[in-house]
Amino acid sequence: MTDLVVTLQCPDRPGIVRALSASIFAIGGNILENDQFTDPTTELFCMRTRFEADATVAEIEQHLASDLAEFGPTLTLRPDAQHRRAIVMVSQFDHCLVDLLYRRERGDLPLDIVAVVSNHEVCADVAAHHGVPFHYVPVSAQTKTVAEDQVRELMAAHDADLIILARYMQILSPEMCAQFAGRIINIHHSFLPGFTGARPYHRAYDRGVKLIGATAHFVTAELDEGPIIEQDVERVTHARRVEDLVALGRDIERTVLARAARLVAEDRVMIVGRRTVVFRQ
Repeated sequence: MTDLVVTLQCPDRPGIVRALSASIFAIGGNILENDQFTDPTTELFCMRTRFEADATVAEIEQHLASDLAEFGPTLTLRPDAQHRRAIVMVSQFDHCLVDLLYRRERGDLPLDIVAVVSNHEVCADVAAHHGVPFHYVPVSAQTKTVAEDQVRELMAAHDADLIILARYMQILSPEMCAQFAGRIINIHHSFLPGFTGARPYHRAYDRGVKLIGATAHFVTAELDEGPIIEQDVERVTHARRVEDLVALGRDIERTVLARAARLVAEDRVMIVGRRTVVFRQ
């Protein structure tokens, strides 16, 4: 028996759960875990089901597609042991990259990091230490299109499913965002939009903030406005120096990004309009 994960999204109507359950039962499958939710705004029905079955992925996929065709669903299916493949993009700050690589090696992150791409060379040694291919792709206003074409080629060459922006300090083009919609994860400090731009922690310190945090979201053409996957905050006092806020911010950024990457890698995140449905364990 093989453990598999299927996700389903379609307009809500009666009979969807019954149809999926009956389809899995018909192939001799057994449901191990199930989550479902109907979004009241979009009226989209979302479901994630983990089950075991003794058949090939192609056979199961064909069977499910046929049995559920009347609902017009968007379906994904993969063996639970088959990890999603990701390219991590980074600039000069390496804390999120290092954390992702460490969790991957410890087996805490069910994700294959197949390459590191950077517009600087400072993280090359980090990638080499962890045995991950490093690709230096410089970016300027004049070379942005060429650089993004190189990333597209690397996505194809490494057969990657996802892009993780681990403090990659470049804005992706609307064309890039559209091509990989729902497949690019970004991390930023939660001060946005109140503290946009450079040195956000310094500006937050000047305002005497009492909470600092980070947000992981899918990337869209609207800068830092994509559907939110994960967030966290930590309370601070007036006694914290600006360097304390920076250090705390780094900690929150890396943990929030890692949690978001894990949720997406396990097919627990579904986009509904401008928001997400997140099925947690």
